[in-house]
Amino acid sequence: MSTEEAHDDHGHHLPAVQDWPRGFGEASWWPFVTAVGGAGIYAGAGLYVMGQDGIVGQTAGPAVFVGSIFLFLAGLYGWLYHAFVSHFWSRDASQKSASKLRWGMIAFLGSELGTFGALFAYYFFIRAGTWPPQELPHLTGSLVLANTAILIVSSLTLHWAHVAIREENHRNFILGLAVTLLLGVIFIGGQVYEYYEFIVHSNFSITDGIFGSAFYGLTGLHGLHVSLGAVLLGIVFVRALRGQYSTERHVSVSTASMYWHFVDVVWIFLVVVLYVGAEVGA
Repeated sequence: MSTEEAHDDHGHHLPAVQDWPRGFGEASWWPFVTAVGGAGIYAGAGLYVMGQDGIVGQTAGPAVFVGSIFLFLAGLYGWLYHAFVSHFWSRDASQKSASKLRWGMIAFLGSELGTFGALFAYYFFIRAGTWPPQELPHLTGSLVLANTAILIVSSLTLHWAHVAIREENHRNFILGLAVTLLLGVIFIGGQVYEYYEFIVHSNFSITDGIFGSAFYGLTGLHGLHVSLGAVLLGIVFVRALRGQYSTERHVSVSTASMYWHFVDVVWIFLVVVLYVGAEVGA
């Protein structure tokens, strides 16, 4: 390699510098960590089912599942932080780049809509048969109603924060983000507690027939999305504390808000169809 070529590639190895997005620096291991965590989530679910049949230990599945979730979220945080936060001040506030990120989020949400749509199609398919397919636990208790109210309020506080940064009100912006993030964490905790109540006290788990798989598949997927949203909001919150947002520079606030409002709407639809709808005619 000539001296000029060595200078042009800045000492990087594959992927080539010209193929790597500007501002990302050299190739990162964070996407790989995120992918391993995502694959581990599915592996944990499979091991849990195998554990019910005595093929593997019953604790193997939950341990792999929980560990993979933490690995996935840690990888996502590192990926987003090093990609978008660490070089923030060296980038220009380009409207063209902002538009690309917004359309990118819209395209991503479109794919997410297809993912949830496939699981809802499965639920509607089993709903068209003999109903109820098994004895159902009481689903529409006070916990799910409280969780729904919490998530709806979190959308309102996030919208309030978004409006605040547009008006250059940094105090209300940070306060709104903090409240939204807190409500999101409470929602996740509430869903974990709901799973505990169903599994331990109602003996209702993912292996309990076709409704059990549909229920935990849909609510679990949504809970994972809320967790991802909490990671996104956490990154936005850290950046807000560092003063990295203004009236002109808040595109990541917009994209994170779009994602959070999306999971809120999905949850409302899920409650109406899965929780309330499951008990109608039961």
